Amino acid sequence: MNRTKALEDGAGGRTLPLLPLARVRWIDQLNDRVGRATSWLTAVMVVVTTSDVLLRYVFNTSFVFIQELEWHLFAVLFLMAAGYTHLKGKHVRVDILYTRLSPRRQALVDLVFGLLFLFPTCFLLIKSSLPFVAHSWAVLEGSPDPGGLPARYLLKAVIPVGFILIGLQGISETIKNTYIVLRGKLPSGLG
Repeated sequence: MNRTKALEDGAGGRTLPLLPLARVRWIDQLNDRVGRATSWLTAVMVVVTTSDVLLRYVFNTSFVFIQELEWHLFAVLFLMAAGYTHLKGKHVRVDILYTRLSPRRQALVDLVFGLLFLFPTCFLLIKSSLPFVAHSWAVLEGSPDPGGLPARYLLKAVIPVGFILIGLQGISETIKNTYIVLRGKLPSGLG
């Protein structure tokens, strides 16, 4: 059989389609690039937060836009890097029992919990955030505070984008975990 169409299962002779593997690579590369780019916001956050602290405690002054910028940078960093965090397996998980499981059982646990919790949560948060974001764009929402940041609608638009990235990574992880459950390992070239 052509390797571009199917992958032989070494355990039982079953063939598994390779088409999803191209999507896995694309999703993994997307979240890797977004995560690496977003990580630079950490340095910006350090500079902004340090400036805020110096202004407040050394010069006894403060600016609303600096405080809002801290919150906005944190929100963007958290939302845009969540898919990357899931890609790297650094998300929150209860490891007490998980680490004692075989890789195949770990994949099964990840597969089941992804289907039961990750996808429904992503779907609900994307669905519920869209009207919220649309309204914010419609009124070109800005900060309600004097001296605050304009264009809050841009920040709110990151909410569904972040959960789309997490959902996409969930699709990638579901495909990878399915391969591990069925074959005991990932095909060569995948994480």
